[in-house]
Amino acid sequence: MLQDIKAKDEKTTKKKVLLFSLFKDMGTQFKMIKDAALLKQRYLELLAKDYPNRFAAFTEIINLQAILNLPKGTEHFISDIHGEYSAFNHIINNCSGVIRDKIKLVFKDFSKDKRTRLCTLIYYPHEELESLKHKGVLNADYYREAIKSLIILATFLSSKYTRSKVRKAIGDDFGFIIDELMHAKSDEDNNRLVYHEKILSSIIETGNAEHFIEKLAAVIKRLAVDHLHVLGDVFDRGCHPEKCFDILMNYHSIDFQWGNHDILWMGAYLGNVVCATTAVRNNVKYDNYAMLENGYGISLRKLALFAKKTYKDEKDFSAMDKAISIICLKLQGNLILKHPEYNMRSRMMLEYINLEKGTISLNGQEYELKTQDLPTIDPNNPYKLTKEELEVANNLRDSFMGSQILKKHAEFLFNKGSMYKCYNGNLLYHGCIPLREDGSFASILCNGRYLEGKAYLDYCESRVREAYTNKDSNAIDFMWYLWCGATSPLSGRIMKTSERVLIKDPKTWEEPRNPYYVHYYNENTCKMILREFSLNPETGHIINGHTPIKVKDGETPIRGNGKLLVIDGGFCKAYQKTTGIAGYTLIYNSHNLRLKAHTPFTTLDDALENFTDIDDEIILVETFNTRRMVANCDCGEKIKHCICDLKDLVLLYKNGVLSEKF
Repeated sequence: MLQDIKAKDEKTTKKKVLLFSLFKDMGTQFKMIKDAALLKQRYLELLAKDYPNRFAAFTEIINLQAILNLPKGTEHFISDIHGEYSAFNHIINNCSGVIRDKIKLVFKDFSKDKRTRLCTLIYYPHEELESLKHKGVLNADYYREAIKSLIILATFLSSKYTRSKVRKAIGDDFGFIIDELMHAKSDEDNNRLVYHEKILSSIIETGNAEHFIEKLAAVIKRLAVDHLHVLGDVFDRGCHPEKCFDILMNYHSIDFQWGNHDILWMGAYLGNVVCATTAVRNNVKYDNYAMLENGYGISLRKLALFAKKTYKDEKDFSAMDKAISIICLKLQGNLILKHPEYNMRSRMMLEYINLEKGTISLNGQEYELKTQDLPTIDPNNPYKLTKEELEVANNLRDSFMGSQILKKHAEFLFNKGSMYKCYNGNLLYHGCIPLREDGSFASILCNGRYLEGKAYLDYCESRVREAYTNKDSNAIDFMWYLWCGATSPLSGRIMKTSERVLIKDPKTWEEPRNPYYVHYYNENTCKMILREFSLNPETGHIINGHTPIKVKDGETPIRGNGKLLVIDGGFCKAYQKTTGIAGYTLIYNSHNLRLKAHTPFTTLDDALENFTDIDDEIILVETFNTRRMVANCDCGEKIKHCICDLKDLVLLYKNGVLSEKF
């Protein structure tokens, strides 16, 4: 009996707890709804300041709905620039062939030679006009014809934008005149035609024709591409990353996904001595001394003096290369010991060197060393830097931290860059999403938690932000891991720097890669990754950089049945013998998604003298059955939300909740 009563009491108590919990949840939900309604009311009151009556709101609704029905702007994807300024500058100027394609479309009656000359004028207006001036062919007739052709092309390209956006693209210089000429309309008495001819005559007579042509060329390039995506790796190998950054930092609309070479320089800027010395080694290897010293003010004097005093030049090794390489290996060893969580103990090899025999023992096998001239390695303490080595390393670190040009470029990367980007249904990243051998997401231990997929990339980005904003020393160290770690999403391979530095046998240099680089040929894997980032796996694509495509060996940039596209730019001349081309870029416009396979760029002089261009082969990835409009884009979704808010505002005006101002 007592047991029955006790059971009933427990049942009643459970019911009371359940009901209390339910009412509490309902109360919380009611409060949330009430708070949300209050926030919405306050938001609409703020919106009313911009649209003080229903007619102002109606006007904006009509404008926004019209914008939704415009074609989407052209997106240009580019990756792995690696300091190759001339080729990069040309690709930006010709918009990966977009301008050439538009000229073919608009000027069907032009000869091939005339179209080519018009292209060159748009790509390099100042240089081309100077060249023509020296040849004595500039006159009023040339100016008039050139300006008319440029106006026609600019007008054609402006058709997918609102007039207000076009005005912003034109800017203040000659803004009114260009806008007037672009929107010229004939009338019955040809008054407008006469008016516009007078404008052209005035431009030429006042000596402003060349400036006007340069401005029109800039407007055309601005209208040809609405947004630029850069998938990482501006630094290293090529001679002028600093000039590439000058272009990127002045681009009208851009996002940037960090590459492992970028993160290395970002870490060096924040004072990581391992990142700084590694960046120097990368560029010493490619003889980029002038770029380091003149481009970024990185003094190599101490390194050069130390190398000359300590080492001798050899066939496989210059003294400078040897000096910075050994400093790097010592510093890396110390960082790996400091961070056992990196699981990189196998990358420490200096203790296995036998200088007397000229060998190194790895995995039970002996290999011949590249050099025995390694006087700073103490067999009893191989990772200890000598006093002079430490001075050289600290001097290089201080040079990176003190470089005002690098400060400007690094801050651009921190502010504009990210680990990945979801944009208009596509997923953009430089390296990889770490996977297991079976193709599932790899779980990686991060500060006591196992993370995978998107969560892991978010963690990596948070560590980079922490390094930048809080100057956290462990987070700054982690940037070196992102440069070369086996599970780094920016690298995805085991870098064999130590083997390349120390061992003669090239078989030991092969770098094992994450299983991602096997599984990304599988369509289901690509769809799994898209779903992980909340993107539609049927319509979305992954855009990937980092790995050059060996076209001469039959490789293709298309993976996963078209779901993943690799666009390593291949700008780096050192890679072009291996790849067979100068890499890929990607164009995504309202009609299709297409890859461009490029031939190597020659020189600016050749482009001006012989009107050469970077030829490209078009690879259609996808052609859309219906044209993609702004309504299909991310910005279209934002516009739709704005329209809903404006309709709510109109309703408040109609119901008298808010008073209208006229």
